[in-house]
Amino acid sequence: MERNQQLRRQLASMRQSLFDQGHLDEQFILLEELQDDANPNFVEEVVTLHYRDSARLITTIERALEKSPLDFNKLDGYMHQFKGSSTSIGAKKVKAESTQFRECCEAGNGEGCLKTFQLLKRDYATLRRKLEAYFQLARQAGPNEIACRPNSK
Repeated sequence: MERNQQLRRQLASMRQSLFDQGHLDEQFILLEELQDDANPNFVEEVVTLHYRDSARLITTIERALEKSPLDFNKLDGYMHQFKGSSTSIGAKKVKAESTQFRECCEAGNGEGCLKTFQLLKRDYATLRRKLEAYFQLARQAGPNEIACRPNSK
């Protein structure tokens, strides 16, 4: 029993840090609120689908950034899709960088697109690693109680 309580505390701390570090926003909590006994892995499944589908978009954007001249309309369209998917899981930093990328597209700023995309990919990969660790710990801890709001600073 003590081991489970320790895992729960560790899980709560890990979850809180995802919010404190700006990786996640309110949308993640809304996903958690949709999880229930009938679908106890709902959030993990949604996040897994996001990463599977968004990996394809990342590759598409990388290829489009290699072309010359850059087609800013296509890049913006791809990033619009990527941003929507990232927003749906509450990926706060990635969403902000997606917005910045789209602003670079609108301004015709190829260098800005490249730099922003590198930041986006880094934060995308960081969040993925952190969420994978979070879900692994959540599986060890077992079913959770009701989702709660993170502490505000």
